[in-house]
Amino acid sequence: MNNQELLIHCDARPGFNRIFEVGEYGMKLTGFGLLVVKAGETWRSTTGNFEVALVLLGGKCRVSGDGFDFAEVGGRRNVFDGKPHTVYLPRNTGYTVAGITDVEIAVNISPCDRDTAAPTVITPEMTRTLTLGRDNFTRLATIMIDETFDSQHFYIGEGLIPSGNWSGYPPHRHDIDNPPEEIDMEETYFYRFDPPQGFGIQKIYTPDGRIDKTYTVKYNDTVAIAEGYHPLCGAPGYQMYYLWTMTGAVNRGLISSKDPQHAWVK
Repeated sequence: MNNQELLIHCDARPGFNRIFEVGEYGMKLTGFGLLVVKAGETWRSTTGNFEVALVLLGGKCRVSGDGFDFAEVGGRRNVFDGKPHTVYLPRNTGYTVAGITDVEIAVNISPCDRDTAAPTVITPEMTRTLTLGRDNFTRLATIMIDETFDSQHFYIGEGLIPSGNWSGYPPHRHDIDNPPEEIDMEETYFYRFDPPQGFGIQKIYTPDGRIDKTYTVKYNDTVAIAEGYHPLCGAPGYQMYYLWTMTGAVNRGLISSKDPQHAWVK
């Protein structure tokens, strides 16, 4: 994986946009896609042997299936217009997404071999928000699914980075299960910018140098982070958004270790 590019672009066409599947980019527990449904149109799928988390990026929709009917989910215009609605779906669940307005949804999937929570809407009021960092590495994190929710693998949140600021800093990783110092979790970053022509810089590197990548990330880009330290920053003049989806085989949580060279920055 050391020579594989970890940045994936997405054109965001109507319907389901596959970004990567479980097993690609070294991601053993994560698949990711972007669903675009127009007002009055529908999209049907089934979770199969996966748990699925639908994060509404913007717009409203109805999500229904056998035994559940969430008549109106969503409401924010875009990712910079408030906190999200998230729909959690367990394995072996057929579901339909019907656009009330034009709607965009981040589709997170993870292999699942047990029964988890029933279909659930996680509303903005059910999320929690943290302010992290200081100075020019201050950012806002909103957490939708954490270790208290009955998911097998997911830990999901959103980050908002003010103009020109850094996030994921000091550089941190979560590559090995060694609690309470560090736990092993893959992570996916999906980016948007306001105004949309903005950009950011994402770095991914391992201590031994096997991976040492620096990417320019733009609107609707995704980076797959199976391992390594992964700091990022946004260009001045632009607000940067990223959806972060972490998946853990054994443990879940915001527990990471810092790069020893930079850990002195508190």
